[in-house]
This record gives sequence, structure tokens and C-alpha cells, in this order.
Amino acid sequence: MKTNMGTLDRILRVVVAVAIAVLYFTGTITGALGYTLLALGGIFLATSVISFCPLYLPFGITTCPKQ
Repeated sequence: MKTNMGTLDRILRVVVAVAIAVLYFTGTITGALGYTLLALGGIFLATSVISFCPLYLPFGITTCPKQ
């Protein structure tokens, strides 16, 4: 896999994932919406750790700085 996520993109995804986790575990979001957002937060966290987003491929998007 070729890296296609820049630092800012990765940081924003981690912040969103943490915010979703906090909202879920404090009981602010519950039920099906809570589970869905928690799964999305997990995906955001996983993609930021590996620096690769598979949804960027079909569109040719990369947020990495030019080398």
C-alpha cells in the first residue's frame, strides 16, 4: 500500500475518532447511531495509523505533501 494521507489528515481523523468515542462512552450518543459512529471512529483511527485510505484510490486523492 502506498501512503496517501498527510499529517493534517491523520491528526483530524484521530481527533474525530476520539470525539466520537467520548460522546459514545459518556452516553451522549446511543443505540444504532452510537454503534455506527463508533465503527466509523474505529475506521478513522485504523486508517490514520496505517496512513492509507482506500476510499481515496478511486478518486485519485492524496493529502501527502509532494516529494
